[in-house]
Amino acid sequence: LPASMYTEIQRERPDGGNILTHPDYIDGNPDLIKPKKLLNPVKASKSHQELHRELLMNHKRGLGVESKPELQRVLEHRRRDLLIKQKKEEEEAKKLQSPFEKELLKRHQRLDQLEREQEKQEDHAPEFIKVKENLRRTSTVTGDEKAA
Repeated sequence: LPASMYTEIQRERPDGGNILTHPDYIDGNPDLIKPKKLLNPVKASKSHQELHRELLMNHKRGLGVESKPELQRVLEHRRRDLLIKQKKEEEEAKKLQSPFEKELLKRHQRLDQLEREQEKQEDHAPEFIKVKENLRRTSTVTGDEKAA
């Protein structure tokens, strides 16, 4: 019985048995639901449609994709020149630092580091010592104000 079914299928398809050549929905059977083509979500998006429309308009006008309005090109050129100038000025400022300025910078960094270390040590001190130091500071400030 299965062999006879195979021979019937072979008789129906004279092209050699290619399954994809004869889809079922071409027969015109009204009971079958015919497939619809799926929408491409990229092409359906508004931004893609607007971009495509703009490209078509530019193509009709003869403008290239890479060409920008003159104002935009000038502004970008100015911005680029300004950035280059700023970088050059910073490099020159670094080069022109005298040995005296370099030494001052080192000392300043050392002082900042020492202050940070002192703050860390104060954080570890008991609270009554901190309060006592604050009282000393306020007493000297009020005494100085009375003398003035």
